[in-house]
Amino acid sequence: MLLWVFFLVVLTLSSGSHCSPPSLSLRMRRYTDAIFTNSYRKVLGQLSARKLLQDIMSRQQGEKNQEQEARVRLGRQVESFWADQKKMALESILVALLQKHR
Repeated sequence: MLLWVFFLVVLTLSSGSHCSPPSLSLRMRRYTDAIFTNSYRKVLGQLSARKLLQDIMSRQQGEKNQEQEARVRLGRQVESFWADQKKMALESILVALLQKHR
């Protein structure tokens, strides 16, 4: 990128002097344009890759969150099931005790 700035300065200075042949000035312009274009494409490629990685990471994080939520829900269901089983067992014991005392 620093090289591009250097050639842009050279191009600007050379365009002001009438001593340089036009073909050299045209070559310098093309060269600086090529450097700029290559640098710009690299930056766009890096931005594109970064966005892709962020998308992949956010999807993975979303999947992890969904898995964790599913585990929590399953845990709550199991706890609820065992609580119901305990409740039913206690009720049946109480019913049996009450029937013995009658």
